[in-house]
Amino acid sequence: MSWTERTELLLGKEQVDKLQNSHILIVGLGGVGAYAAEMLCRAGVGNLTIVDGDKVEKTNINRQLPATHVNIGKNKTDILYQRFKDINPDINITCINEYIHDDRIIEILEHDYDYVVDAIDTLAPKIYLIYHSVKMNHKIVSSMGSGGRINPELIKSSDISKSYNCKLARVLRKNLNKLGVKKGVKVVYSPEDVPKSAVILDEGTNKKSTVGTISYMPPAFGCHIASVVINDLIRIQ
Repeated sequence: MSWTERTELLLGKEQVDKLQNSHILIVGLGGVGAYAAEMLCRAGVGNLTIVDGDKVEKTNINRQLPATHVNIGKNKTDILYQRFKDINPDINITCINEYIHDDRIIEILEHDYDYVVDAIDTLAPKIYLIYHSVKMNHKIVSSMGSGGRINPELIKSSDISKSYNCKLARVLRKNLNKLGVKKGVKVVYSPEDVPKSAVILDEGTNKKSTVGTISYMPPAFGCHIASVVINDLIRIQ
């Protein structure tokens, strides 16, 4: 009996085989990206490349999949590699334990992927990854901000050109428009208003702000992203 039996019962063997033969790149293994990666793994995707240079910190514990007290200080890629191998011993996983930017992003994108998942927190590499994914004809889905939101019923997916009431999506649209990219990027976002009380400005840091988060919203975004990838790969709309 195969561990993918229930998935095959729902989707059919041909579609499960498609997933098994697919290769997905996931960049960013925080609250959103790690859950997206695990849902792809559990769906039977046979090849993952996971990218993150971060280690688990105590402040990650309220929302991130690899974050437990015993894992503080460990590389997220190492933790998830072992976790995904425990789920599917036959999965092929490439770990890139780096904060990628500039030419390194292009180098990674030169491989063949069936989908790219952008779950990067910081703006500059996020724009760079999206832009070059589009230019290199990779399908891509990008996570917008899950912080400051509490209602999972408002999570949406659409082309970035149709996103609304999301500050991160607005900034990305503006920057990508300058680079000639106006559409062709799927995003998962929420138009839910973010209360000012949930945001602390951190001047002088890369992220520039700290946003309050609740345990279930980043995972919900990650699951939604996985559903976009899977439904696109097997063409169920």
